[in-house]
Amino acid sequence: MIWLIGSKGMLALLFKQNKMQWVGTDSEVDITSPEALETFAQSHDSSAGRTGNSASRGTVPEKISWIINCAAYTAVDKAEDDKELARKVNALGPLNIARTARHIGAKLIHISTDYVFDGENPSHVPYTDDAKKNPLSVYGQTKADGEDAIQKEMTQYYILRTAWLYGFAGANFVYKMTGLMNGKDQLKVVDDQRGSPTCALTLADVVLRVIRSSENAHSLFGKNAAIPYGVYNCTDEGEASWFDFATKIYEYGKKYGRIQNSCSLSACTSGEFPQQARRPAYSVLDKTKLQTALRFKLPPWENSLEKFMKSDRFNGSC
Repeated sequence: MIWLIGSKGMLALLFKQNKMQWVGTDSEVDITSPEALETFAQSHDSSAGRTGNSASRGTVPEKISWIINCAAYTAVDKAEDDKELARKVNALGPLNIARTARHIGAKLIHISTDYVFDGENPSHVPYTDDAKKNPLSVYGQTKADGEDAIQKEMTQYYILRTAWLYGFAGANFVYKMTGLMNGKDQLKVVDDQRGSPTCALTLADVVLRVIRSSENAHSLFGKNAAIPYGVYNCTDEGEASWFDFATKIYEYGKKYGRIQNSCSLSACTSGEFPQQARRPAYSVLDKTKLQTALRFKLPPWENSLEKFMKSDRFNGSC
């Protein structure tokens, strides 16, 4: 049984499609409260007749063997003033979840971010999984603290760092740009920050691969072994600036009828659009470790974006 914390994204859909046993929670189970997490975990493991995504009424749910934490405080600029709430959700929450996972004997998959790095490497070499963290913002610091808490609290964990994430549900850069391009004749987009745009479909696929790798393992070593526990960078392949990203959004938006207007894009510096929180200038992540462990290749970000924008599930009004 999988317990998905923050259950409104792509993972819920994929679990349903793959007929996996799972239960999802959101704000109704407060991750900043150890008691709330423990109560849910214990009641779900022990009581019959619990309703939810994973079990029908009158059946005994399976024991929770995986916890996936997708919950996070992600308002990067707002976090600069809302430090305590960001700390509770991004640092204390993962600590509580890790303790709960350890107590019930479950494995943990936790989603983290490229913002744990400062992006100030002048040689522009992608960050490896074990690179030194040095966040520039409250958001980045609290996410780094969350990683550290998990690593100190348990051993059976997978921390997946992703970046520039977008998906079908909720607000994101792709939907924002599509809306602006449909309403404006000209747009300026920052061109001096580089990262890896990542579709939620890619991240969800990796999570499924990690679980299956563990569940289907037949040996401790070799090709039939489970992916080792630890920290893994996980984004779509390649890199881009926000301007590059926006340019592709416009190209695919016109191609698939998501953008009806003609809009001229021009590059600008971060200084022209000052933000409260500092962003890493170069936060591309090296995914060699993940691809080697799972024996597959991550898709280029351009391919994932095109697939996303031509999908029937695309909702540019979000």
